[in-house]
This record gives sequence, structure tokens and C-alpha cells, in this order.
Amino acid sequence: MAIHERAGKPVIDSDLINIPRLISEYYTKKPQEGALVSFGTSGHRGSSFNGTFTESHILAICQALAEYRASKNITGPMYVGIDTHALSESAFITAVEVLVANGVALKVQAGRGYTPTPVISHAILTHNQGLTSNLADGIVITPSHNPPQDGGFKYNPPNGGPADTDITDWIQKRANELIAAGLAGVKRTEYTAACESELVEEVDLIQPYVDDLGSVIDMEAIAKAGVRIGVDPLGGSGIAYWDVIAKTYGLNIEMVSRKVDPTFSFMTLDKDGKIRMDCSSPYAMAGLIGLKDKFDVAIGNDPDYDRHGIVTPSGLMNPNHYLAVAIQYLFSHRPQWSVDLVVGKTLVSSSMIDRVAASIGRKLAEVPVGFKWFVDGLYEGTCGFGGEESAGASFLRRDGSAWSTDKDGIILGLLAAEITAVTGMDPAAHYQKLTEQFGAPVYTRIDAPASGPQKSVLKALNAQSVTAQSLAGEPITQKLTHAPGNGAAIGGLKVCTENGWFAARPSGTEEIYKIYAESFKGEEHLQQILTEAQAIVSETFKAAGV
Repeated sequence: MAIHERAGKPVIDSDLINIPRLISEYYTKKPQEGALVSFGTSGHRGSSFNGTFTESHILAICQALAEYRASKNITGPMYVGIDTHALSESAFITAVEVLVANGVALKVQAGRGYTPTPVISHAILTHNQGLTSNLADGIVITPSHNPPQDGGFKYNPPNGGPADTDITDWIQKRANELIAAGLAGVKRTEYTAACESELVEEVDLIQPYVDDLGSVIDMEAIAKAGVRIGVDPLGGSGIAYWDVIAKTYGLNIEMVSRKVDPTFSFMTLDKDGKIRMDCSSPYAMAGLIGLKDKFDVAIGNDPDYDRHGIVTPSGLMNPNHYLAVAIQYLFSHRPQWSVDLVVGKTLVSSSMIDRVAASIGRKLAEVPVGFKWFVDGLYEGTCGFGGEESAGASFLRRDGSAWSTDKDGIILGLLAAEITAVTGMDPAAHYQKLTEQFGAPVYTRIDAPASGPQKSVLKALNAQSVTAQSLAGEPITQKLTHAPGNGAAIGGLKVCTENGWFAARPSGTEEIYKIYAESFKGEEHLQQILTEAQAIVSETFKAAGV
């Protein structure tokens, strides 16, 4: 897509949304046909402006969630976190009213503070350690890095990670039944009364999480080396964490911004001209990149802190590049980790990770898109690291036990500081060394048009339906419709050669399919892969008569 003329430029008044109207429409708009509850890879998302994220949605989701917990005998506390999006505040009130009415005990950050996604995951696992009953679970009210007008709601069961589709399908189906019945089955109590009840407990979630960071990151090494760390919280839910981290461990951390504003007026525009708090985008991160010479490592996170952006004096690192460096470092600097731990990556992450994993003698587990596929491995301590190309990852504690089973942007940021402290080289310098050893891949993602029937064909494709034998001048070595790491359907197609690959997946919301591609032979070869990829997909559409 074309880069917007103001991409990377500061937000101006005309870019800002009307927050009072956004909140008003949350309470007054009703779900329209086609705008019912829909759980994607990261929960239910939408906006009250178009009736896709309203009080009705959250009433129904929370009632369904309470019923699901009861059906599974989940009787422990539910940890509730929110980010700094405007709709998160309203959805939090709705959630408390419904969950308390259903007898669910809630633990929330004292003072109505914000709570990052990884902190909720960590709190669930900490509570549940050694227990077989009275297990905790949690929700995070966030649309992640999405624009200010959006809202989001996701559920983490007792394993601490994103809920799998068997859970979200159940909740989605029941929530939509409740909406269809005019919400007649929803229990609700008044918010103030709910908060004054014994079922809502305000707790400090910050210090316990911070105190435990030394079990996953070598904080002493960072402090001893005096690594200069810059942090731009991008107005997100981790805003109160960095000062506590600095004080607890004696780190040299400078917060470059402390502003929280639901319009996100302090941002620079993303590549399409929208306000989007994407910490992996050089356009959204332009402000922090401009300060790169001031710090050894600078860190940015999205509003719910499950993603990371790493800035070195060389600039913002590509997420794929940083994942490869993190894997190479962790598996060679964690002596207590088992030699049997696997490296987890999504199918659309860089093949540089494959080459790194092979070089350190570790098995690679390649899974479909979605962090949920790493949950079991992280929870059971069999997967040392799980990461996806969209800058989300987590890894085990230094002793090889589970830390979080959801993406943790805080530890990925601090890991960049540890790498710098321990090796004397920042992560970008480490990636340069990897390219000298394995080659320098080029990677991209584009969109191509696809009708509804065409998307259905692509999602259900059989590898034998692909007749092509070569791709961009090289023999095809793999045609995948199921992930090698776990045999799960990828909902699309991946085609590989020795020096390149592409993956095609239908969008769940738009009339397009996404093409991810990578080449170890340069930009010209990459463009050839993209051209032939679209031709291969078009042939499958033609053969299916759509």
C-alpha cells in the first residue's frame, strides 16, 4: 500500500476523535445485523461508532463468560486489566456489574489503575501455582495497538494464555444468543454497589510483577553495566511500571513521555495516516527513533504492553530481526534451560529463525498465526521461546519454568538491555553478525483482493491442489496447509523453496488476502516471489470456479 503523505508526522487536531461521543454511543447504540460478538485471534474488537463494540456486546460477553466459568468449575478470582483506550473504561464498568452479579470474585489494580496483558497472565500463573482447585483466570480490556476509537475484550483461562477457539467459540455463541434474546438472561448489579461488595478486591499488581522480573531477566547485569535505557510508554497501560522497575533494580531508565490521553494526540501517524500505537512501525515510533542517539537501548510498547519495539543507535529493529537475536542469545545464555526446549515461531515469521535454531541445535516448532499456539509449551515448560512476526513474544524464566503464557513486551524490552549489558553489543549489532553468517533476508507483507468465496477456498485449501513445481526460479520444497510444528490447519497456504517462501491467508474482516513473503536472494527475487505467489493463488481460485 502507498505510504500516507503525513506518515511519521505528529498528530494534529483534525485527526482526533470525539471522545464524549464515542462513550455516548457505547451506551446508546445497539448491535446491528452483522455486528454481533466475534472473537478473533485476540478477542472481540470493534468501535461504538459503528456499533461493533457497545454496552450490549460487553453485557452479553460477560454473562456468557460467567456461565462458562461455572460450567468448568473455575471458582478462583478473576484478574481484570484495562488499557488506556477510552472504551476500556466503560467496558470495565459493564464487566464489573455483570461479573459481580454472577458471584465472580474480581481482583483489580488499586486506584482504577491500568494493567498490562502480561501482568494479568503472570498474576494468573502465580496464583494457580501448585493448586488443583479454586483456580484463577482473567480478562484484559484492550484492542491492543488499534486506533483510539476501538475497544477490545479478551479472556485468559487458568493457563494464563489467550483463550483457545473451543473456549471463545462457546462464549461467542452464548453471547450472541443473549443479544438475540434482548439481553433478558443477563444478570447485573449497580457499579458502586458492586465495588463496595466483598467480591471486588483492589490489589497492587505492579510491585509483585516487578519484584519477580529478576527471575526472567538478568537485572543485575543491566544495573552493573549502567545501560542507558529510554522508554516511551506510548501512553499505554505500563505507564506506572517503569519507575518502579528503575527504583527496584537501580536501572538507568529515562521516560521520554508520561502522557496518558485517550485521543493519543501525542503520537505520530502510522503508514496509512491513522493513529495506531504500533510499536513495530517506524512511523508510529518516529518520536522515539528521533532520540536513538541518546540511549543504548530504547523501548516502546503498545497500549496493553503485549508487543515490543526495540530502538538501538541504528534505529528501530524489524521485529523478525529482533526475534532471531533474542532466540540466539537466550538459548546460549540460559544454562539452566533444558537442552530439549524447542524454539516456537509462527509460519509467517522469518526463516532466519529456522537457521538460527538449526545452528544452536534446537528443534523448531512452526505453528499457525496466533500466540495461543505457544500457550501449552510455555505453560508446561517445553517451549523456551514463542514469538510471532508482529512483535509479540514471551519466554521461560531463567530456571526454565513458566513466566507468562501471553505476550510480554516488558521482558522483551528488558532483554534488549540484558543483551547489551552482557555482550557489550546492542541487538542490532548482533543481527548484523547473524546476516554475515546466514545471509540477509528481505521480508514483506502485502494485500491482494479476494471475494468471500475466494477467501473460503483459500482457507480450506488442500496442498495437493497447488500444481506449481517452482517458485521464483527455485524448486518448491514444501507446500503447507498445516503447520509442521503441531499439525494444525493454517487457514491458508505456505510455499517454500531453499531461499524463499510465501504464505497466503484470507483476512477475517476485509475482502482481501494477505501475502507474506521472504527472500534470502534480494529485493528482485522477493518481488518475483510476490508476483508468482498471486499467480499460484489465482490458479487455485480458477480451479475451484470462484
